[in-house]
Amino acid sequence: MHLDLGPEIRYFGYAIYLLVAIFGLILGSFLNSWIWRKRENIRIIGNTRSICIHCHHVLSWYDNIPLLSYLLQNGKCRYCSKKIPFHYFLVELITPILLVLVFRHCLTSLHFSEWRLLRNIFFLSFLVIIFKYDWLYREIPSDVVWAGVVLGLFINYSFLNKSLFSMLLGSAIMGGFFLAQYLISKGRWIGGGDVRLGFMFGLWLGWPVALVSLFVSYILGAIVAVGLLVAHKVNRQSEIPFGTFLAVGVFGCLMWGDKIVKWYMMFLGN
Repeated sequence: MHLDLGPEIRYFGYAIYLLVAIFGLILGSFLNSWIWRKRENIRIIGNTRSICIHCHHVLSWYDNIPLLSYLLQNGKCRYCSKKIPFHYFLVELITPILLVLVFRHCLTSLHFSEWRLLRNIFFLSFLVIIFKYDWLYREIPSDVVWAGVVLGLFINYSFLNKSLFSMLLGSAIMGGFFLAQYLISKGRWIGGGDVRLGFMFGLWLGWPVALVSLFVSYILGAIVAVGLLVAHKVNRQSEIPFGTFLAVGVFGCLMWGDKIVKWYMMFLGN
């Protein structure tokens, strides 16, 4: 007897992606809270109840449903009626989308590894923190970077058999590139946080993908900077959060960096 299991398997796949998206919503909400508490120097461990960023009122569960609570309350706190910045909503919206991309990318790769999936979930969390923190505060928490260095080195080397030479070379090139700019400009072009990010991202990506991420990040930064200049949102003296663009470029290279390198080598071969 022939059993057509196609629809059942397809629906099961949809359910898995839905669960991943729900986890992404929870993760985005947690990262929002972590970033705010980090900036306000509010203890994170042992103080898990969510509070309003304005009046510090403890939120009920129905005030803290990702995306939905923001929409139902018209983007305001139920208790003090002050506006909740829209970037909280954006993080909760974008994080599950990116997490589904990460999950699908790992699931459909030729050599699936649960460690690669776990690593990329951690990396995505770091990237969301770096993106938002640098965009809002023009600062990159050094403890986040050093945690990323240790985690990336441990998983890449111990479980994914990534070449230590490749990681160190990528770190030296990417970090050294930013360090040179920092020293030449005496800190006027980029900050020390960007230098640390360069070393961490180079370690994550390894050689030669680290070089691709540099190119992508600078192109993206240039496009956005020109757009902001044209729209008169910034001037030539304005500080641009380069860590934000680095985070976007690194995410893209985590997903497709190897393919970009292979395409480029084939292009050169032709």
